[in-house]
Amino acid sequence: MTKPRHSHYRYLAGFTLVELMIVIMIATILLTVAIPGYKTSIRKSRRTDAKTALLDIASREERYFNTANPPGYSATPTDLGYTSFTPVGSGYYNVTVAVTPAAPPSTPAQFTITAVPVPGSDQAKDAQCTQFQLDNLGRQTSLPNVTGCWQ
Repeated sequence: MTKPRHSHYRYLAGFTLVELMIVIMIATILLTVAIPGYKTSIRKSRRTDAKTALLDIASREERYFNTANPPGYSATPTDLGYTSFTPVGSGYYNVTVAVTPAAPPSTPAQFTITAVPVPGSDQAKDAQCTQFQLDNLGRQTSLPNVTGCWQ
């Protein structure tokens, strides 16, 4: 007894158009949810560059203060061993140093170091922590003033 002959199309396996569209819809939904979270995580990790740069510059400012004659701070990058303060780290932040000279007898020399995202960079879209500051007293502040920025 011989088997009946069937069309060879019956044995082909594959996806229907409906199945393919369902897979594409699911992938789109997953990407729509995952990409913003990924970008937020990346921006948060880049903040470390800014904080590290501020702490390093503050350390160099203190070293400069102790070796300068007369004692004082410097806003000049080359005095602190840098060629430039901008951009720092991976290039996502610009840093500025503001120095206030001593005014004896009551006002000591002071500095404030500020890091802001480079305009037009992806980091400039970080609305949670838009600016970091560190002063000669070690005060760490951020704009907006939220607790999670320096942690």
